[in-house]
Amino acid sequence: MSKIITIAHQKGGVGKSTLALNLALCFQDQLKVALIDTDLQGSIADLKDDLPEITIIQEDNFNKIKDLQYDLIIIDTPPYLSNRLPELFLISDYVLVPTKAGFFDVMAIRSTVALVNEAKAKNSHLQAGIVLNMIKHRSGITGEVQELLKSFDLSVLKTIIHDRVSFTRSPITGGVLAGDDNKAKEEIIALAEEIVNSIGV
Repeated sequence: MSKIITIAHQKGGVGKSTLALNLALCFQDQLKVALIDTDLQGSIADLKDDLPEITIIQEDNFNKIKDLQYDLIIIDTPPYLSNRLPELFLISDYVLVPTKAGFFDVMAIRSTVALVNEAKAKNSHLQAGIVLNMIKHRSGITGEVQELLKSFDLSVLKTIIHDRVSFTRSPITGGVLAGDDNKAKEEIIALAEEIVNSIGV
């Protein structure tokens, strides 16, 4: 049976698609991986021709997704999918919630975290975590933001993904693992390992 990782946030611009792409590329050498684009506008689906080494599927029928025959399925979600996120969380093994480190960015994940916790009450094996993403170098994370993150009933992952040009360019360069930015490679591998340790892929 496939393991399903869903990357979700009800706000745009937090780097969901970039994380989904790079995680899929990170796992592809060890597992049979599918990257699912649930956005009918198809931001990730548009990369099919540029990334032939990875299976990219555009699909918004969640019953079809859970029946796909892959070791690992990574689902990218658009911001407007909010009303269907609970349905998607119920078929997931892990929900990754990316956030920037600003006060308002963290406040914006509150509704997504609430949906995850509601799903966890129905889906007992569901794991989830918040990852700090697109973090500016030397900006630091304020004490207020750290306290706010602690107030959510969802673990904050140890891995921090920084705001790097290599991540921004990764959709056209074949992912950060194909490049020469070792820090970016270390970060995405560390994130993949944290998720794997939670769900046992």
